[in-house]
Amino acid sequence: MQPLKYLGGYPPQVQAQVRELIAQDRLGALLAARYRDAHAVRNDSQLYAYVQALKERHMRKAPPLGKVLYDGKLQVLKHALGTHTTISRVQGARLKASREIRIASVFRDAPADFLKMIVVHELAHMKEAEHNKAFYQLCTHMAPDYHQLEFDLRLYLTGLELSPAGAREPAE
Repeated sequence: MQPLKYLGGYPPQVQAQVRELIAQDRLGALLAARYRDAHAVRNDSQLYAYVQALKERHMRKAPPLGKVLYDGKLQVLKHALGTHTTISRVQGARLKASREIRIASVFRDAPADFLKMIVVHELAHMKEAEHNKAFYQLCTHMAPDYHQLEFDLRLYLTGLELSPAGAREPAE
């Protein structure tokens, strides 16, 4: 029995339920039924606008974003679904900070809710560096169903890993 690496922190009974869905070949159908909506955020400029709109709605006082883009080099297998960085540069006598968010390119084809979840996660890191109570409160402020989305995203990634065609099945 191989470990479910995206679900390693969940209780054994939850992992057993997921294994049962996998054995019955129902994981993809379950997720496809729950997350039917695709998103139209196909390129980096659309992604920037999408992230900026979420930031303006929920985090007006946060520092401005310098760059937001899809990154094909992020390794989902190493648990990097997105990154947030602050790059500081000296310009004359001033120190300028530029903030970047990079989203793994797997989200270009993922359901809309999963893109929103990872964007919310990376935006929350602009205010809270650690995964602590304040961080998760901010995430649920921006996406009230954040915890369910995070779990379902882990199921989606498990399905992608197990199936070359991916976890989503075409909608009928």
